Amino acid sequence: MSEKSNNKPYDLEERTFQFAKEVRLFVKTLEKSIANIEDSKQIVRSSGSTGANYIEANESLSKKDFLFRVKICRKEAKESAYWLRLINETNQLDKKQLVESLIQEAIELKKIFSAIIEKSK
Repeated sequence: MSEKSNNKPYDLEERTFQFAKEVRLFVKTLEKSIANIEDSKQIVRSSGSTGANYIEANESLSKKDFLFRVKICRKEAKESAYWLRLINETNQLDKKQLVESLIQEAIELKKIFSAIIEKSK
């Protein structure tokens, strides 16, 4: 697998997979409060949906379908950043740097999907 110098994969399917995996590993470290359980369900869904919809986009039958799927990817990446930020700001986390890097990755993914949408118009 070819990688950039910052160790993030060039392959967007792999990058979105790694993001969803890292989110799941992070969620396992959270205190089991009612809010964290509910927020965890949301972040697990949105982070996984980002990559799953990108796979669907790559298998799309038309440009219109491709754009629709990539727009969903962007929406899910935005949502992931939201849930991570909420978890970050409502918990006393030992690993602040980890959650902040996950938030940054969600924002970067959103920007990548926005660029794909713009270039596909």
